[in-house]
Amino acid sequence: MRVKGQNVLVVGFARSGLASANFLLKRGARVTVTDRKDRAELEDRIARLEGPVELSLGGHRRSDFLQSDWIVLSPGVPSDLPELAAAAGKGIPVYSEVELAYRFLKGTFIGVTGSNGKTTTSTLIGKIFEAAGRPCRVAGNIGVPLVDCIESAPASGEMTYVVEFSSFQLEHIERFRCRLAVVLNVTPDHQDRYAGFDDYVEAKGRIFANQTEEDFAVLNADNPHSRAMAAERRSRVCFFSRLEVLEEGVFAEEGTVYLGWKGRKQPLMRVGELRLKGNHNLENVLAAAAVGLLSEIPPERMAGTFRGFPGVEHRLERVGDVQGVVFYNDSKATNIDSARHALEAFEEPLVVIMGGLDKGADFSALKGPMRERVKKLVLIGQAADKIERSLGDRIGTLRAGRMDEAVHLAFSEAAPGDVVLLSPGCASFDMFEDFEHRGRVFKEAVRELGRSREVQ
Repeated sequence: MRVKGQNVLVVGFARSGLASANFLLKRGARVTVTDRKDRAELEDRIARLEGPVELSLGGHRRSDFLQSDWIVLSPGVPSDLPELAAAAGKGIPVYSEVELAYRFLKGTFIGVTGSNGKTTTSTLIGKIFEAAGRPCRVAGNIGVPLVDCIESAPASGEMTYVVEFSSFQLEHIERFRCRLAVVLNVTPDHQDRYAGFDDYVEAKGRIFANQTEEDFAVLNADNPHSRAMAAERRSRVCFFSRLEVLEEGVFAEEGTVYLGWKGRKQPLMRVGELRLKGNHNLENVLAAAAVGLLSEIPPERMAGTFRGFPGVEHRLERVGDVQGVVFYNDSKATNIDSARHALEAFEEPLVVIMGGLDKGADFSALKGPMRERVKKLVLIGQAADKIERSLGDRIGTLRAGRMDEAVHLAFSEAAPGDVVLLSPGCASFDMFEDFEHRGRVFKEAVRELGRSREVQ
């Protein structure tokens, strides 16, 4: 792929946009960066550029797109921009950052996508490779741009890259080939970005686009949309299931995880040995075990890793205990299905902090678990009114303008033995930079609450 001397437009200047711009600069491209945000909002990233870049900020300009040799699109930028359509009409190629990285990396690629569980599963896969002494990098939507792996990549190609894919990143892949492609589940999400659910499912299915008969699709047999993806696959299929005993694949049966492959059924570990909470996390473990099975990771290495894994930051992360009330950070729950899984992971009475930027979600789908588990809802962000209309007849609600206020209100409604759970069910961009920023602010608010209570 020719880079030197090319006019390349990077659209979107978040984490992957900055990484792409710096990579292109090192390879001799003439780089233009465009973003809807203005210079003041992006000053910290501009300071981290490693060479001269033309900045086109405060909105997108059609001329920037039409004067480019090719375009790198950041995942947070909608694919239906009229400027992109104009560029496509002129035959100007548009690549995602992961596609750009793929052109310069040698190795084996494991792709992980799904509506929920991507980060936990990708991290688990990386951990089992590490435990087996196999060189591995985890990147992509997990927060490490794949282009950042290029400079340190071994020339031999003896590296496995575990790439977490959002549907947005998959929209603009062209050659990217996954040796193993994992779809954990597909449930309604990002309905503010897609015309319909079928378009979202189609975007997820692009993870299989370049697979051959030598590759594998790892699919959740318990999710109808994931299971349906087994049809018309060129790659071989390996299912995993929490609910069904499989002839081949990875499954749970009577409290034990089994590996079933080539006529053998081998116990891996007891489900009760997992530190992770919730049935959704059991599914993540089953998916990671399927990848380990197909990658010939020793079962004892997998089991040891799974037993010791405490979870990832911002996903059902235990933050602390304040006077008998336990706080959990689930800021990564940015959709309804993820929030439902979080609610179902607890037996204790819950006070839930919810809200943020609505993605076209149907919050009424949470009525059942809310009624069964939740004492009070504390609502924040742009979606607060919609959530109250959807759930307020089933559960009492309170409003907060800031996260620290939400934490104090939730604590005031909780009793010793209760859990205060941040599980927003929404995107974060109305109040925060991203879900990580939201989670950090929540954790600091909990720590500050704890310090104030110690003084009293």
